Amino acid sequence: MSRACAADKDHATTPLQKGSYDVQAIRKRFPALRRMENGMPVAFLDGPGGSQVVDTAIEAMANYLLRGSANVHGVFSTSVETDELILRARAAMADFIGGRPDEVAFGANMTTLNFALARAMARDWREGDEVVVTEMDHRANVDPWISAIEDRGGTVSWIKVDRERLTLDLSDLDSLIGPRTKVVAVGLASNVTGTVNDVRTIADAAHSVGACVVVDAVHAAPHIFIDRDALGADAILFSPYKVFGPHLGVLSIKADLYDRLKTYKVLPQLDWRPDKIETGTLNHEGIAGAEAAVKFIASLGEGETTRDKIRSAMEKIEEHENPLAEWVRERLRAIPGFTVYAAPDDVRKTPTIAWRVRGMDPRDVCLHALKKAIYIASGDFYATTLATILGIRASGSWVRAGIAPYTTREEVELLVESMEELAV
Repeated sequence: MSRACAADKDHATTPLQKGSYDVQAIRKRFPALRRMENGMPVAFLDGPGGSQVVDTAIEAMANYLLRGSANVHGVFSTSVETDELILRARAAMADFIGGRPDEVAFGANMTTLNFALARAMARDWREGDEVVVTEMDHRANVDPWISAIEDRGGTVSWIKVDRERLTLDLSDLDSLIGPRTKVVAVGLASNVTGTVNDVRTIADAAHSVGACVVVDAVHAAPHIFIDRDALGADAILFSPYKVFGPHLGVLSIKADLYDRLKTYKVLPQLDWRPDKIETGTLNHEGIAGAEAAVKFIASLGEGETTRDKIRSAMEKIEEHENPLAEWVRERLRAIPGFTVYAAPDDVRKTPTIAWRVRGMDPRDVCLHALKKAIYIASGDFYATTLATILGIRASGSWVRAGIAPYTTREEVELLVESMEELAV
C-alpha cells in the first residue's frame, strides 16, 4: 500500500480552504514526514508521545539563534528582540488556551511547572487539608499534588475510574470534595483511552467549597479547542511539543490565584506575574518555536481574531482525525484476540487508540508494526494508576497509536493491515 510522502517545503499555500481539508498540503509543512525506513515512508502514529514539528516552528527556532540570542532586559538589539519575542509568545499561548498574556508562564516542561505550582500553593496548607486527584490521569498531574499535601500532613482522595466505561465516576464528588479540599487536579483528556473528561462539573464542585482546579491539557491540546475559563480551570498546563512545536512547558494561571502564590525563587527574581514562577533563563528558541506552532494552527482556520481562527482550525482537525480513529477502533475490535480500551461511542474522545493483543507483549506488537515503518508505542505512558487498576501494568500495559492532522487514511489502513497479521 502506498503512502504519500511530503517532499515540498513550500509553506506559502494555505493547507485548509473553507469547507475542505487538504491533508497532503498539511503534510508538506512537516519535514520529518520525509523520513524513510526499510525503503518505506514512515507513518508517524506516535503523536500522543510527541507530535512532529511544523516547518515554521523549526525555522523560528533556527532564526532566533542565527540572528543572535541574548538574555532579557538589556538595551542592545538582541536582548530587546528576546523581550519582544516572549511577550508575543505569551499572547499566542493565551490565544491558544484562553486567559490573558500576563497569566502565561514558560518552563522546561509541564511536569516541572506543575511541581513548581504545587510547591507554591502548598506553602499555606496545613495538617488535615486535602487534595483530590484522579485514577485516569498521567502522573504529572497526580504526584506533584500528592508530594505537596503529604509534606503538609494532609490527605489524598481519588476520583475513581468506571472500569467498564473507562470514564471518571463523578457520582460521589460531594463526598470527595469538601471544605478542607485545596486542589482538585484533573486531566482534560486521557493520554491512553482518549476519554475527554467532564472538567466543568468537577470544577463547579471544587469551586463550591473554595478549592482550586488544576487541569492537565497536554494530551487534549493537539485535538480539541481549549478554553481555560469555560472549563473552570484556575490553572491549566500544556506542552507545545505535543502541538507541532518544540519541547517546552506552558502554564496559565488565573490572575487572582497567580497574585496570591508564594513561589520558590531566587531573591532578585521579579515578584509579580508571570515572572515569579519562571526560574532561571528561559528556553528562548523554544519559545520562538511555540509561538510559530500556534500561528500555524491559526492559519488553518477562519475568523476575525486569532482565537476565532484557532477555534475554527481545531474543529476542522477534529473532523479529520476522529473518523479515522473511530474506523481504526472498529477494525481492531473485529480482530480475534484484540482488546481495545475506549469509552462508549457517546463519550467524546481524542483520536488516541489503545489496545492489547492476547498472548503478546505490547512491545512486540510495536516491533511487528515497525516492519511496515509504522511508529506506534507501548507502555503505561505514565498513566500508571489506570494500568494497575485494569490489571495490565505488569504485562506491558498498552499498545497506543494516535491520529494527527497530518495522518492519512492510507496510513491507518496500513496499521490495521499490520495488526490483522497478528490475529489470535
